Amino acid sequence: MIEDSGTVVSDAIPQGTQTLARGLQIVSAVAHGSTTLKSVVDATGIGRSSAHRMIQLLVHMGYLRHGSPGEFRLGPTLIEFGFTALNQDPLPVVARESLEALAARTQDTIHLSVEDGESVLYLHKIPGTRGAEMRSRIGHRMPMTRTGVGKALLLGQEDRWERMFTAENPGADASAVEAFVERMHGYTRDGASLDLEENEPGIRCVAAPIRDGSGDIVAGISLSATRPYMPKERMQALVPVMKSAAREISVKLGYSGDRLRADARLS
Repeated sequence: MIEDSGTVVSDAIPQGTQTLARGLQIVSAVAHGSTTLKSVVDATGIGRSSAHRMIQLLVHMGYLRHGSPGEFRLGPTLIEFGFTALNQDPLPVVARESLEALAARTQDTIHLSVEDGESVLYLHKIPGTRGAEMRSRIGHRMPMTRTGVGKALLLGQEDRWERMFTAENPGADASAVEAFVERMHGYTRDGASLDLEENEPGIRCVAAPIRDGSGDIVAGISLSATRPYMPKERMQALVPVMKSAAREISVKLGYSGDRLRADARLS
């Protein structure tokens, strides 16, 4: 649907909420790098005068702030809301003690992540105390099929592997897809997954899934280090360590593998 202003508004947006939707579009555009009025207009399709008025209101309410002359950044209100959102999610709170113990034991970078919109979303990070600092950060998104924790989130979901690998790796030939699917079968059997520098050169990772009381995978944890600290032998040795830490967190979320296996035998 196209309104009189020329702005394209999705038919899926409930009637009477278009103004709110445009404001959220602007915030999203700024978050993704559109930091000037012109770039916001280009990214959203909102008219220049309407976008200018909305940006002024968003700055006044703290959702945006002024950066360099003529530029905008996300504002303090969103930072406050972001931390509130994290605190309202029980997962980081429940997992924190186990992740801190894992970080102290290994000295490597630890991530807690979930799947959101078919991408990896980092909820918590404990930087390692050796090697190079990694580019990941809380709130950062990464591909599912090229990260260790993304693969951990996909364990056992055979119907998604080929489609997601093809989407995230355009141009991949049939042999690459087949190799990925074969690796995922192996990771599913092992209950843990690896990243052999597929996402970031020089960075290797071991990951394992976290399950809730139903047995579903709801999150994943990963341990990452630069290649000198992560030879393949150490990666294999870390698999049971990561599985144990993930299970510890899973149990706190109500998971009982023994009970689930017993239920399966009775069905």
